[in-house]
Amino acid sequence: MTPEQEPPAYPSPYVRQPTLKDRLQKLLAPILAAGAALAKYGVILFKLKFFTLFFSMLASVGAYALAFGWQFAVGFVLLIFVHEMGHVIVLRARGIKAGLPVFLPFLGAMVSMKSAPRSVYDEALSGIAGPVFGAVGAFAVLGLAGFEDSDFLRALAYTGFLLNLFNLLPFLPLDGGRTAAAVSPKLWVVGLAGLLAYEIYRPSPIIPLILIVGGLETYRRWRGRDTAASQAYYALTPQQRVNIGTAYIGLIGVLIWAMHSYPVPHR
Repeated sequence: MTPEQEPPAYPSPYVRQPTLKDRLQKLLAPILAAGAALAKYGVILFKLKFFTLFFSMLASVGAYALAFGWQFAVGFVLLIFVHEMGHVIVLRARGIKAGLPVFLPFLGAMVSMKSAPRSVYDEALSGIAGPVFGAVGAFAVLGLAGFEDSDFLRALAYTGFLLNLFNLLPFLPLDGGRTAAAVSPKLWVVGLAGLLAYEIYRPSPIIPLILIVGGLETYRRWRGRDTAASQAYYALTPQQRVNIGTAYIGLIGVLIWAMHSYPVPHR
C-alpha cells in the first residue's frame, strides 16, 4: 500500500445499525407531523365559510340525487348557488356584511347577514337580486340546452324558472316578500292567500313551514309598525317604490313568459 492510498472503510462491528423501528419512525415522522398540524389547525380550517358552503352543497346534492338522480341534483344545486350569490353580491355592494350561502336539503339555502339592512329599499334590492341572478342562470342553461339539443337541460332550465318564480311570491321569508315590502307590506296578504290556496290544492310539507316562519316575521313587523324605527325603515321616495315595483312585476312577467315559451319537453 502506497502512502497516497487509504485503507478501505469497513463497517465497524461497534457502530449501531438502524433497526426496523428506527426506519419506521423515520418514515412516519412527516406523516405524524402533518397529523399533529391538522389536529391543531383543523378546527380553524373547518370554520372557514368555504368549507361550510362546500359540505352543505355536497349534502344537498346527495339528498336531491336520492330523489331525482345525481345529474339533476348537481344542476339544481348550482342554480340555487347562482341565485344565492345574487343576494350576497348585492348585500355586500350595499355595505351589508353577508356570509356565503349555507344549503339546507329540500329547503334551498340561506345567507346570513352580520348587519341589518338600513332600509326596506336595501332589503328589496337584495331580495330581488336572487331571482334576477337565478333567472340569468336558468337562461344560460336554456342556451346550453339549445346548443347541445338536450331535453334534460331544457327541463333543468324550466325548473330554474319555476324556482325563482315561486320565490317571488309576496310573502316572507321568500324573496318576493322582501321585495314587495318596498312597494307595500299589504301585498303580504296576497302572498298569504296564494300560499294557502296552493297548500289546499296541492299539499306540500314545505308550504306550512313557510307559513309559520313568515307568519311570525309578519306579526313581529306588524306589532312594531308604529315605532319611529319602523316608520324610518319603510320611508321610501315614490321613485324608489316605482323602481322596485317595475323590476318586481317585470321579472315575474319574464319568468312566466320563459316557462310558457320553453315548457318541459315531452317525448
